[in-house]
Amino acid sequence: MTDYETLRQFADSFGLLVMAIIFLALCAWPFRPGASERNRHAANSILEDHEDGE
Repeated sequence: MTDYETLRQFADSFGLLVMAIIFLALCAWPFRPGASERNRHAANSILEDHEDGE
């Protein structure tokens, strides 16, 4: 078996599984306990009035 075929077989089996787990973890990250305050701040930070020297 060549290196290409070995890597292709790995990507077809375990690579897809790893990518799916990472995708689900990143999708669930904002909904973890304790993240609501950071999410609220990030959502409203563009609306805050900052003195930027203008």
